[in-house]
Amino acid sequence: MTYPRGHIPLAPLEVHRRRVLTAGKAGLVMVAVSLAVGITGYMGFEGLDFLDAFLNAAMILSGMGPVHNPETAGGKIFAGIYAIFSGFAVLGIAAIVFAPIVHRAFHKLHIADTDRDPKT
Repeated sequence: MTYPRGHIPLAPLEVHRRRVLTAGKAGLVMVAVSLAVGITGYMGFEGLDFLDAFLNAAMILSGMGPVHNPETAGGKIFAGIYAIFSGFAVLGIAAIVFAPIVHRAFHKLHIADTDRDPKT
């Protein structure tokens, strides 16, 4: 997805809406994949059923923390790695979802790149 430079007129609302929807869809896919990784890991390493694995994965991905404390060594290692991954994933997903909105706001306010030569 590319965004226009500061000297180009503001994109029409329909284009902006399409960009927001595209970013939102990408965010949802990333959340679904992250949840699937967590669910699979908890079911495989800890032997949790689907609902409990979903609950644990969703709680860690949302930053709330685990509901089930891992009992196996593999489960503990997976939970730690998944927690670290989730922290970065949330930041990345938020950046992707909010990028078109922040870009439009900066563009509308004429906030230009600071490294650009003002003569060009």
